[in-house]
Amino acid sequence: MKEDILHNLSIINKRIKDACEKSGRNPDEVKLLLATKTVSPEHIKVALENGYHLIGENKVQELKEKYEDLKATPHENHFIGHLQTNKIKEILKLGVTCIQSLDRLELAEKLHQKFSAENKTIEVLIQVNTSHEESKFGIPPDKAIELVTKVSEFSTLKIKGLMTIGLFSAETEKIRTCFKILKNLQQEIIRENIPHVEMKELSMGMSGDLETAIEEGATIVRVGTAVFGARIYPDSYYWN
Repeated sequence: MKEDILHNLSIINKRIKDACEKSGRNPDEVKLLLATKTVSPEHIKVALENGYHLIGENKVQELKEKYEDLKATPHENHFIGHLQTNKIKEILKLGVTCIQSLDRLELAEKLHQKFSAENKTIEVLIQVNTSHEESKFGIPPDKAIELVTKVSEFSTLKIKGLMTIGLFSAETEKIRTCFKILKNLQQEIIRENIPHVEMKELSMGMSGDLETAIEEGATIVRVGTAVFGARIYPDSYYWN
Protein backbone atom coordinates (compact mmCIF):
# COMPACT_ATOMS: atom_id res chain seq x y z
CA MET A 1 0.00 0.00 0.00
CA LYS A 2 2.86 2.39 0.80
CA GLU A 3 4.31 1.98 -2.70
CA ASP A 4 0.86 2.52 -4.23
CA ILE A 5 0.30 5.75 -2.30
CA LEU A 6 3.73 7.14 -3.16
CA HIS A 7 3.28 6.15 -6.81
CA ASN A 8 -0.12 7.86 -6.90
CA LEU A 9 1.34 10.99 -5.27
CA SER A 10 4.03 11.17 -7.95
CA ILE A 11 1.34 10.96 -10.65
CA ILE A 12 -0.70 13.75 -9.01
CA ASN A 13 2.41 15.93 -8.74
CA LYS A 14 3.06 15.44 -12.44
CA ARG A 15 -0.56 16.28 -13.27
CA ILE A 16 -0.30 19.49 -11.22
CA LYS A 17 3.02 20.40 -12.83
CA ASP A 18 1.76 19.70 -16.36
CA ALA A 19 -1.43 21.70 -15.77
CA CYS A 20 0.62 24.64 -14.45
CA GLU A 21 2.94 24.54 -17.44
CA LYS A 22 -0.01 24.42 -19.83
CA SER A 23 -1.56 27.50 -18.23
CA GLY A 24 1.71 29.39 -17.72
CA ARG A 25 1.63 29.14 -13.93
CA ASN A 26 4.31 28.37 -11.37
CA PRO A 27 3.64 24.93 -9.75
CA ASP A 28 4.67 26.49 -6.41
CA GLU A 29 1.43 28.52 -6.57
CA VAL A 30 -0.69 25.36 -6.22
CA LYS A 31 -0.92 23.46 -2.94
CA LEU A 32 -1.97 19.83 -2.80
CA LEU A 33 -4.44 19.12 -0.01
CA LEU A 34 -4.92 15.42 0.68
CA ALA A 35 -8.58 14.69 1.32
CA THR A 36 -8.36 11.96 3.96
CA LYS A 37 -12.00 11.00 4.48
CA THR A 38 -12.25 7.26 5.36
CA VAL A 39 -8.43 6.95 5.04
CA SER A 40 -6.69 5.24 7.96
CA PRO A 41 -4.04 7.14 9.99
CA GLU A 42 -1.51 4.53 8.86
CA HIS A 43 -2.06 5.41 5.20
CA ILE A 44 -2.19 9.16 5.89
CA LYS A 45 1.18 8.89 7.64
CA VAL A 46 2.74 7.44 4.48
CA ALA A 47 2.08 10.79 2.79
CA LEU A 48 2.97 12.91 5.82
CA GLU A 49 6.30 11.15 6.27
CA ASN A 50 7.20 11.68 2.63
CA GLY A 51 7.01 15.45 2.31
CA TYR A 52 3.26 16.11 2.20
CA HIS A 53 1.83 18.11 5.05
CA LEU A 54 -1.63 19.48 4.17
CA ILE A 55 -4.66 17.26 4.83
CA GLY A 56 -8.40 17.86 5.02
CA GLU A 57 -11.26 16.06 6.73
CA ASN A 58 -14.98 16.21 5.93
CA LYS A 59 -16.40 15.02 9.23
CA VAL A 60 -15.59 16.15 12.75
CA GLN A 61 -16.02 12.60 14.07
CA GLU A 62 -13.30 11.28 11.75
CA LEU A 63 -11.04 14.18 12.65
CA LYS A 64 -11.49 13.27 16.30
CA GLU A 65 -10.87 9.55 15.76
CA LYS A 66 -7.57 10.17 13.93
CA TYR A 67 -6.29 13.05 16.06
CA GLU A 68 -4.23 11.06 18.59
CA ASP A 69 -2.64 8.86 15.89
CA LEU A 70 -1.58 11.81 13.76
CA LYS A 71 -0.71 14.57 16.23
CA ALA A 72 2.95 13.54 16.61
CA THR A 73 3.49 13.69 12.83
CA PRO A 74 3.90 17.30 11.63
CA HIS A 75 1.01 18.38 9.41
CA GLU A 76 -1.61 21.04 8.83
CA ASN A 77 -5.28 20.12 8.98
CA HIS A 78 -8.08 21.94 7.18
CA PHE A 79 -11.76 21.18 7.67
CA ILE A 80 -13.41 20.83 4.26
CA GLY A 81 -16.87 19.40 5.03
CA HIS A 82 -20.18 20.89 6.12
CA LEU A 83 -19.72 22.13 9.69
CA GLN A 84 -22.63 21.94 12.10
CA THR A 85 -22.64 24.60 14.82
CA ASN A 86 -22.78 21.97 17.60
CA LYS A 87 -19.38 20.62 16.45
CA ILE A 88 -17.46 23.90 16.78
CA LYS A 89 -16.20 23.04 20.25
CA GLU A 90 -14.52 19.92 18.80
CA ILE A 91 -12.86 21.92 16.01
CA LEU A 92 -11.28 24.14 18.67
CA LYS A 93 -9.61 21.14 20.31
CA LEU A 94 -8.43 19.28 17.22
CA GLY A 95 -5.76 21.56 15.75
CA VAL A 96 -7.67 22.69 12.65
CA THR A 97 -5.95 25.73 11.11
CA CYS A 98 -8.52 26.58 8.42
CA ILE A 99 -12.23 25.97 7.88
CA GLN A 100 -12.74 25.89 4.11
CA SER A 101 -16.51 25.50 4.31
CA LEU A 102 -17.87 28.66 5.96
CA ASP A 103 -21.14 29.14 4.10
CA ARG A 104 -23.60 30.98 6.36
CA LEU A 105 -23.75 33.85 8.81
CA GLU A 106 -25.11 31.73 11.67
CA LEU A 107 -21.99 29.53 11.54
CA ALA A 108 -19.72 32.60 11.46
CA GLU A 109 -21.46 34.07 14.51
CA LYS A 110 -21.13 30.82 16.49
CA LEU A 111 -17.48 30.39 15.47
CA HIS A 112 -16.70 33.95 16.53
CA GLN A 113 -18.44 33.42 19.84
CA LYS A 114 -16.52 30.24 20.65
CA PHE A 115 -13.13 31.45 19.37
CA SER A 116 -13.49 34.77 21.23
CA ALA A 117 -14.10 32.90 24.47
CA GLU A 118 -10.83 30.98 23.91
CA ASN A 119 -8.96 34.10 22.70
CA LYS A 120 -8.10 32.31 19.43
CA THR A 121 -8.39 33.02 15.72
CA ILE A 122 -8.85 30.73 12.72
CA GLU A 123 -8.46 31.08 8.96
CA VAL A 124 -11.58 30.55 6.86
CA LEU A 125 -12.56 30.22 3.22
CA ILE A 126 -16.06 31.13 2.12
CA GLN A 127 -17.72 28.16 0.41
CA VAL A 128 -19.69 29.12 -2.71
CA ASN A 129 -22.21 26.91 -4.48
CA THR A 130 -21.07 27.60 -8.04
CA SER A 131 -22.97 24.65 -9.55
CA HIS A 132 -26.34 25.92 -8.23
CA GLU A 133 -27.21 22.38 -7.15
CA GLU A 134 -29.58 21.99 -4.22
CA SER A 135 -27.55 18.97 -3.11
CA LYS A 136 -24.47 21.13 -2.49
CA PHE A 137 -23.68 23.35 0.46
CA GLY A 138 -22.31 26.84 -0.08
CA ILE A 139 -23.57 30.38 -0.34
CA PRO A 140 -25.09 31.30 -3.75
CA PRO A 141 -22.61 33.39 -5.80
CA ASP A 142 -24.88 36.45 -5.76
CA LYS A 143 -24.95 36.42 -1.94
CA ALA A 144 -21.23 35.76 -1.43
CA ILE A 145 -19.98 39.36 -1.24
CA GLU A 146 -22.61 40.19 1.37
CA LEU A 147 -21.48 37.21 3.48
CA VAL A 148 -17.79 38.08 3.08
CA THR A 149 -18.53 41.65 4.22
CA LYS A 150 -20.38 40.48 7.33
CA VAL A 151 -17.82 37.80 8.25
CA SER A 152 -15.01 40.35 7.86
CA GLU A 153 -16.36 42.11 10.94
CA PHE A 154 -15.55 39.12 13.17
CA SER A 155 -12.01 39.60 14.45
CA THR A 156 -11.49 35.88 15.16
CA LEU A 157 -12.19 34.79 11.56
CA LYS A 158 -9.45 35.51 9.05
CA ILE A 159 -10.87 35.31 5.52
CA LYS A 160 -8.21 33.97 3.14
CA GLY A 161 -10.23 33.20 0.03
CA LEU A 162 -12.98 31.06 -1.48
CA MET A 163 -13.81 27.38 -1.90
CA THR A 164 -16.15 25.48 -4.20
CA ILE A 165 -17.06 21.94 -5.19
CA GLY A 166 -17.41 21.83 -8.97
CA LEU A 167 -20.24 20.13 -10.78
CA PHE A 168 -19.99 16.31 -10.74
CA SER A 169 -20.00 15.93 -14.51
CA ALA A 170 -18.08 14.28 -17.32
CA GLU A 171 -18.38 17.51 -19.34
CA THR A 172 -15.25 19.56 -18.72
CA GLU A 173 -16.71 22.86 -19.91
CA LYS A 174 -19.63 22.62 -17.48
CA ILE A 175 -17.15 22.07 -14.63
CA ARG A 176 -15.00 24.92 -15.93
CA THR A 177 -17.97 27.29 -15.66
CA CYS A 178 -18.09 26.63 -11.89
CA PHE A 179 -14.41 27.45 -11.49
CA LYS A 180 -14.72 30.60 -13.63
CA ILE A 181 -17.57 31.79 -11.37
CA LEU A 182 -15.31 31.42 -8.33
CA LYS A 183 -12.38 33.19 -10.01
CA ASN A 184 -14.61 36.08 -11.15
CA LEU A 185 -16.06 36.36 -7.65
CA GLN A 186 -12.55 36.50 -6.19
CA GLN A 187 -11.66 39.37 -8.53
CA GLU A 188 -14.88 41.20 -7.69
CA ILE A 189 -14.18 40.91 -3.94
CA ILE A 190 -10.62 42.15 -4.45
CA ARG A 191 -12.02 45.23 -6.23
CA GLU A 192 -14.42 45.84 -3.31
CA ASN A 193 -11.32 46.21 -1.08
CA ILE A 194 -13.15 44.99 2.05
CA PRO A 195 -11.09 45.59 5.24
CA HIS A 196 -9.53 42.49 6.86
CA VAL A 197 -10.25 40.30 3.81
CA GLU A 198 -7.60 38.44 1.83
CA MET A 199 -8.44 36.69 -1.42
CA LYS A 200 -5.22 34.76 -2.01
CA GLU A 201 -6.71 31.24 -1.93
CA LEU A 202 -9.04 29.52 -4.39
CA SER A 203 -9.71 25.99 -3.20
CA MET A 204 -11.25 24.15 -6.13
CA GLY A 205 -10.64 21.00 -8.11
CA MET A 206 -10.44 17.38 -7.02
CA SER A 207 -9.11 14.09 -8.37
CA GLY A 208 -11.10 14.20 -11.61
CA ASP A 209 -10.96 17.88 -12.51
CA LEU A 210 -7.81 19.36 -10.97
CA GLU A 211 -6.33 20.32 -14.36
CA THR A 212 -9.36 22.43 -15.23
CA ALA A 213 -9.29 24.04 -11.78
CA ILE A 214 -5.60 24.93 -12.13
CA GLU A 215 -6.21 26.44 -15.57
CA GLU A 216 -8.88 28.64 -13.98
CA GLY A 217 -6.70 29.79 -11.05
CA ALA A 218 -6.91 27.22 -8.23
CA THR A 219 -4.31 27.66 -5.48
CA ILE A 220 -5.44 24.56 -3.52
CA VAL A 221 -6.57 21.29 -5.11
CA ARG A 222 -8.21 18.67 -2.88
CA VAL A 223 -7.27 15.14 -3.89
CA GLY A 224 -8.30 11.93 -2.14
CA THR A 225 -9.33 8.98 -4.30
CA ALA A 226 -6.53 9.45 -6.84
CA VAL A 227 -4.01 9.05 -4.00
CA PHE A 228 -5.60 6.69 -1.50
CA GLY A 229 -7.95 4.72 -3.75
CA ALA A 230 -11.73 4.54 -4.02
CA ARG A 231 -13.68 5.37 -0.89
CA ILE A 232 -15.94 2.85 0.77
CA TYR A 233 -18.78 5.39 1.06
CA PRO A 234 -20.64 7.18 -1.76
CA ASP A 235 -20.54 10.96 -2.17
CA SER A 236 -23.95 11.19 -0.50
CA TYR A 237 -22.21 10.28 2.78
CA TYR A 238 -20.32 13.58 2.61
CA TRP A 239 -22.79 15.88 0.88
CA ASN A 240 -26.57 15.83 1.20
